[in-house]
Amino acid sequence: MPQGEAGNHIVEMLEIQGGRVLEGAVQVSGSKNGALPILFASILAEAPVTIRNVPGLSDIHHTLEILSELGLSVDTQSEFFGGDMTITIRAGEGIETTAPYEMVRQMRASICCLGPLLARKGRARVSLPGGCAIGDRPVDLHLKGLRALGAEIRIEHGYIEARADRLVGARMYLSGAFGPTVLGTQNVMMAAARAEGETIIEGAACEPEVICLARFLQALGVSVEGAGTHQIRIVGQPELGGTDFTVPPDRIEAGTYILTGAMAGGTVTVEGCDPGDLSSLFDVLERLQVPHEVGSDSVTVTGVPRLHPIDIATLPHPGFPTDFQAQLMALLTRIPGISILTEKVYPDRFMHVAELNRLGARIRKEGPTAIIEGGHRLSGADVMASDLRASASLVMAGLVAEGTTRVHRIYHLDRGYVRMEKKLRNLGAEIARKSEQSAS
Repeated sequence: MPQGEAGNHIVEMLEIQGGRVLEGAVQVSGSKNGALPILFASILAEAPVTIRNVPGLSDIHHTLEILSELGLSVDTQSEFFGGDMTITIRAGEGIETTAPYEMVRQMRASICCLGPLLARKGRARVSLPGGCAIGDRPVDLHLKGLRALGAEIRIEHGYIEARADRLVGARMYLSGAFGPTVLGTQNVMMAAARAEGETIIEGAACEPEVICLARFLQALGVSVEGAGTHQIRIVGQPELGGTDFTVPPDRIEAGTYILTGAMAGGTVTVEGCDPGDLSSLFDVLERLQVPHEVGSDSVTVTGVPRLHPIDIATLPHPGFPTDFQAQLMALLTRIPGISILTEKVYPDRFMHVAELNRLGARIRKEGPTAIIEGGHRLSGADVMASDLRASASLVMAGLVAEGTTRVHRIYHLDRGYVRMEKKLRNLGAEIARKSEQSAS
């Protein structure tokens, strides 16, 4: 990160002039949450792996740094930020087995190197990960699944240390207090891909990103059945080949722009998405009475002056995703009446409430529930992003607020959205990325 005077860091913010009606089309990038476990799963492959449609995001950049530090050969055929990439990865025999804190502290998905390292090398030492401040997300289910496969695991000095002379398929149950674990399911799937015999994961996560990983493992030569259901069966293979694989579109980015169009449109068409991944969002649009048209790979929404308040809860897939909660909350601030939004996946994921209230929203938090008194005027202000999806919600609010909104700490936004300001400008928004100094 560049240094300014007196030890300050040069960081970036988004400055938004509100009140512009959005019109036009926006293209969805490749799935971040789909690409990350696939990149880590490349550790399993004996032959080169080519992965296409990888979004140029900071989380992807950090993942490729981790893979390079672990000794994998990483060839990126286009520049990181501003577009999608094609990446070729070669995992030779000289793979390191330690992923230190300095490498994994910025991104929770880095825990996904644990399973493939253990499966490929018989040992792994991975720092407990960092990531967004959206509440408690323990890794106990990851470790439970790996222990079921025969791994010996201990946690010392902030590191997970795992060993296994061999991994053997087993039956396990991976759901927890708040439902199935997506990353835990993926981590165990990757370890099971090279385990002896059959692994059955009960209580598995059903998200599309789990299906995406299953397809990638199948392309490497692994037998995977049941992905997308709560029971996944995997028959491991001692050696896995290479493949050429294309990452599907990002359903969360697609949904964010759909909700943005409902909030600040005009008519906005979100192109290059998979509507089959967005059924719970379409249900919300119908309940809000947002006009929308669904195509084979596009969704068109039209913002209207009067929408209807709702009562909704986030749930594991196929329920309404927690990753849409903040963006929906921004939209609900515009709808006259009382809306109720309950967070049942990460009950503490409400750090954006205070910042939306700074813009003039009237939101009250009661436990895992936010009560939104919508329809009040929003006015521009300086706001601080706390996590990835909260960043998007503040940008959305800034688009409709009167005057100037400055969203600070947008490095969170860059973890999950490829140049959001450029895509919004193409829709008619007045938004610019600017540098500022931040005390170190």
